[in-house]
Amino acid sequence: MAEGHEVTFVGTPDGLEARLVPEAGIAFTPVRARGFDRGNPLSLITSSALILASAIRSTRLIRRTGAEVVLGFGGYVSLPVGLGAVLRRVPLVLHEQNSVPGLANRILSRWARAVGVTYENSLSHLAHPERGVVTGNPVRESVLAADRGRGRQALGVDAEATLLLVFGGSRGARHINDTFVDLAGALMSAPSLQVLHAAGRIEAASVAERVAGALGSDEPRYRVVEYIDAMGDAIAAADVIVARAGATSIAEITAIGRAAVLVPYPYATDDHQTLNARAVAEAGGAAVVADSELGTDRFKRLVMALVEDDSLRETMAAASGSLGRRDATERVIALVFG
Repeated sequence: MAEGHEVTFVGTPDGLEARLVPEAGIAFTPVRARGFDRGNPLSLITSSALILASAIRSTRLIRRTGAEVVLGFGGYVSLPVGLGAVLRRVPLVLHEQNSVPGLANRILSRWARAVGVTYENSLSHLAHPERGVVTGNPVRESVLAADRGRGRQALGVDAEATLLLVFGGSRGARHINDTFVDLAGALMSAPSLQVLHAAGRIEAASVAERVAGALGSDEPRYRVVEYIDAMGDAIAAADVIVARAGATSIAEITAIGRAAVLVPYPYATDDHQTLNARAVAEAGGAAVVADSELGTDRFKRLVMALVEDDSLRETMAAASGSLGRRDATERVIALVFG
């Protein structure tokens, strides 16, 4: 959107966006906002007061920049900025990445000109479902351009190997990490298998040590890393993926089209990760395993079946790819200029 148009990105002053947006060469304006603890009624009062004050500041920002449209993606900061757009009578467009819209998008959908959604079942949660459009969830250009061969070369993965990619989000996931430490021996019994396990910065060293202990020595076919910067390359290089069911992870997996076992984070708001994962499973692109089932015989059998059965993987990968929307960015931008 910044190509040919003036874009101001509004985010929280202490969020990752405060660093990443300026690094991308886009103007950044901080606005304070925070959620509330449902178990603490006082936090509802304080967060509401902060949002109201930020909404007033947002009206000034919109007037000062001469904004012609406001696009909100559903974080807490979207609420005061969206309310500022309503107060200034500036068109408001929203995008919702999860199956169940968050509080900000549910409130703002009353006034939005259009709402892009990732999943069709999200429409019923909007104040005006008729204004909703299924756009898919935008993913980075680097993910769309990812290539299996280049990804394997970059990651040092054998061209003919079966690659299992395991990750639990940017910080890792302890229960997934623990499960794969226990599974390492069984996985390495598959002679053509290589594993790339992103365990998170805090636990990566410990996980690597425990995997080596479980296998009796360092095993080059089982690599533990803190984090994967080039996630598009890793997904493109993989044959099987085990991951949490965050909206961005699912959008990237389906945009490339890979067989996956999705393990929803059990404490996600409104259990939206389970609903995200279920949409992929219903299309045949993934299997869904509850966090409580990690480490069970069913989970082990499922992972080993995908590792060992080429036909099963290919069928699931094709279904995953059919669900992905590689043109999601263009669809969202079309709503902005519509």
